[in-house]
Amino acid sequence: MDAVTNTVAVSCAIVVVVCAWKMVNMVWLRPKKLEKYLRNQGFNGNKYKLLFGDMKELSMMIQQSKSKHINIDDEDEVLPHVAAFSYQSLQNCGHVTWNVVLAGRSYVTWMGWNPRLTIMDPDIIKDIFIKFNDFQKTRSNPLLKFLTTGLVTYEGDQWVKHRKIINPAFHVKKLKNMVPAFHLSCSEMIENWEKMISSNGSCELDVWPHLQALSSDVISRTAFGSSYIQGIRIFELIREQSVLAMEALQSLYIPGSRFLPTKRNMRMKAIDKEVKHSIRSIINHRLRAMKVGEGNYDDLLGIMLESNSKEVEQHKNKSNKMAINEVIEECKLFYFAGQDTTSSLLVWTMILLSKHQEWQSRAREEVLNVLGDQIIDFDGLNHLKVVNMIFYEVLRLYPPFFGLARKVNKDITLGGFLLPSGIQIALPIILIHYDENIWGSDANKFKPERFSEGISKATKNQVIYFPFGWGPRICIGQNFALLEAKIALTMILQKFSFELSQSYVHAPNIVLTLQPQYGAHLILHKL
Repeated sequence: MDAVTNTVAVSCAIVVVVCAWKMVNMVWLRPKKLEKYLRNQGFNGNKYKLLFGDMKELSMMIQQSKSKHINIDDEDEVLPHVAAFSYQSLQNCGHVTWNVVLAGRSYVTWMGWNPRLTIMDPDIIKDIFIKFNDFQKTRSNPLLKFLTTGLVTYEGDQWVKHRKIINPAFHVKKLKNMVPAFHLSCSEMIENWEKMISSNGSCELDVWPHLQALSSDVISRTAFGSSYIQGIRIFELIREQSVLAMEALQSLYIPGSRFLPTKRNMRMKAIDKEVKHSIRSIINHRLRAMKVGEGNYDDLLGIMLESNSKEVEQHKNKSNKMAINEVIEECKLFYFAGQDTTSSLLVWTMILLSKHQEWQSRAREEVLNVLGDQIIDFDGLNHLKVVNMIFYEVLRLYPPFFGLARKVNKDITLGGFLLPSGIQIALPIILIHYDENIWGSDANKFKPERFSEGISKATKNQVIYFPFGWGPRICIGQNFALLEAKIALTMILQKFSFELSQSYVHAPNIVLTLQPQYGAHLILHKL
């Protein structure tokens, strides 16, 4: 008996020692080794701090930014406000490294015990986008899976399969067929605005919730053949999930902590369960209708389900199709991305055109010359050059997403230096978009004319502009979002002029996407 007891005790002691060693290696030995390695490679950066790294400073700066607003007339304040931690890190650590091949500024920060290398060089960024199998997407917190999973997070064969099945839904011919749905949703919003106009022909309105409702209504109609009212609960839940996900991103993730019954964990799981249940009901209803020949194949869900079935028919192999759970995840992604990306673009466009009245006038003049005050048609939209320029510049200054993250799963050579396995890579969209070394001394100014000859000319064919990503994995919904935004802005310009209200407070705030923290209070004037 004593021998058995001793064996158990020794085994337990070994397990404790092994676990302790792994913990010490994870939170101290490995980070310090990587820190020394990166410094020897020529990278400057913050020193590693036990366990938390830079997470405390990151969270503190985000909270400080949320507690204040900035002057909309002072363009120099935008970047330090929106991206305080990254901006400060670049100022303190970013430098031209001695490595001539890299030839660009870069710096190291610490997301907990994981080093993150921020790359500022366009050629290196291009290489990373092209070699997407070597530089895969990363989640700094597994809880984010409750918000977005699907095409945007998949890798390898799974990504190839999903991209092939979903791609037909975003083909230009399919998008053209969705124009009436876009138009209907915009018409309803504008009719509501017209009802609010007072006898003097004006009204003050926070357009932000209206634009959120508009993009939600559009994605409901074009993705699921329903209206916003039918899907309102799903949108409310996804907005709440976005806030919880942002909170999770600002805190240190301890492996395994997602299984703890904390208030946030339990709420995120409950939201995920309810959203999936609602979407499953929509899909099941559609499948039943399709079986009896009553299905709608014109919306995103119908096109995706049809494409999914064709994959099985063509290859006689069910492994080529998406399982029902995978379809649900893609639908969740439709709801999230379709709502937040376009509403963000539209609200910042209206805010900037309120400030820059000359560009609002130029855009309206173009719309009236090309389309008049008639119903929007797809071909006419393609001739709106000024509107395109404005959107491109808004996406440069106020991109929906702050940056992109990648990870290195094996030792790999990049730009003439060796990156060890485990390194995270940050591609800072907003830092690149505001970089005076790239865009010139007026980088922080609203100047749509820089895109007068298109994106390629403005960027000199460099990868310095990527609000929707770049390369093979560029956002599949980019054209969808731009078409929706173009129709909405065109219809608004036909009916209203608008200016900033005195109650408007300029406070760009990241809630996964870049949003106006205190809304967008404008004064609308009926034309």
